[in-house]
Amino acid sequence: MDKYIDLVSGGLGKKLARQLGLPTPVALRRHSPGDPLLEGPVLVLSDYASRDDADRLAAAMLSWHLDVRRSTHLPQPERWGAVVVVLTNANHPDSLADPALELGSTLRQLARNGRVVFLSRQASAADSPDVAAARAGVEGVMRSLGKELRAGATANGIVLCDGDGAGSAGLAGVTSPSVLGTLRFLFSGRSAFVDGQPIPVVGNGEEDPSWERPLEGLVAVVTGAARGIGTSIVEVLTRDGAQVIGVDVPAAGESLMQVMNEVKGMALQLDVTAPGAADRILGAARERYGRLDIVIHNAGILRDKLLANMTEDRWKDLIAVNITAPLAMSARFVEAAEAGLMGDSPRIVSLASTSGIAGNRGQTNYAAAKSGIIGMTEALAGPIGAVGGAATAVAPGFIETDMTARIPALMRQFARRANSLQQGGLPIDVAETIAFLASPAAGGINGAVVRVCGQNLVGR
Repeated sequence: MDKYIDLVSGGLGKKLARQLGLPTPVALRRHSPGDPLLEGPVLVLSDYASRDDADRLAAAMLSWHLDVRRSTHLPQPERWGAVVVVLTNANHPDSLADPALELGSTLRQLARNGRVVFLSRQASAADSPDVAAARAGVEGVMRSLGKELRAGATANGIVLCDGDGAGSAGLAGVTSPSVLGTLRFLFSGRSAFVDGQPIPVVGNGEEDPSWERPLEGLVAVVTGAARGIGTSIVEVLTRDGAQVIGVDVPAAGESLMQVMNEVKGMALQLDVTAPGAADRILGAARERYGRLDIVIHNAGILRDKLLANMTEDRWKDLIAVNITAPLAMSARFVEAAEAGLMGDSPRIVSLASTSGIAGNRGQTNYAAAKSGIIGMTEALAGPIGAVGGAATAVAPGFIETDMTARIPALMRQFARRANSLQQGGLPIDVAETIAFLASPAAGGINGAVVRVCGQNLVGR
């Protein structure tokens, strides 16, 4: 793990790092049950045209027992826990100046691990160039600010979108369950390694029954559950109330049994590339629990080689596990949902990768598969949305796992520092985002890819 953070967290190590201009990352605030949502008050800013939306959002947040304020002209606290910038009706790039500069005046008072969240609307084909420029400009501000913030603070966006073509009708309002649920996720320690990300919300979604156990009564399957990120996903889904079926190949059977016994879940030894894999999963879930609500496509392998040295077996084996199997299983799960054989709001969440967005040396096969996951997710949004569900993907960046621990030390240090948070993420960071996307509050998020990469410097 990353001992450098401990070295520069105080004393001589911190002083020396600053003198030499070295990164000084801090330990991130991660979620523990019962933790406060934020450490400090919330400031809500807006442009003139969006002030009514900002007032409605501020009123809604009061139910979370937060200290919510609407002006920087009143006495300011020592530290802001979060600043929310509402620009839902911005109609010209000129209108961004006042809220952006007012936000800038607060940043020195932003708490360690503080949050900045922008709310905006997606431009439509009917919008004027002025409006389209303003709405695109919000994303530019958000992404650039994410690269400026330090001390574990993050900047993210919620983009209200028209649901046409994604299986969800209507335009999400600022106080819809999905907008509020996404805002709460971005405030919390669950989003510790999510930075510089615009999250599109295409519908209203549902109220979460419980912030601490939003998956109560739901049944989930996680492929590749025997180790690493898969194990963390199993643990977080269980913590949030789900009954979990863990799937992995027979060769990982002993490890799988240990993981699933610890969470009192069900172990299913199965090769996801086998014919009828989805039917076996669906049958096991319905026999054991009477239903299946959530599918997490996590199983994957690496077969890295430069393309000039790539062999047929390396390419085909990886494609079979990482994209062909999820495609086949997802098609069957959508059929099952259409036939009423899954829950009322089925979720399919798949593991993509920043390699599938930006590419990576020696990973042409892996990038092909992970880009394919993104394409699959976008294509599934319509059919699964039509039956009340959603398909999403999570794209991790550098995550501290046994696999990345085998990277040469110098390359590993570079990979850790090449993001805005200047450190690697943890498996639980990926798991927290997956659990959120599987929850009722994320029902208005469909077809989206959320990067869990600390705002890596590559890709979009």
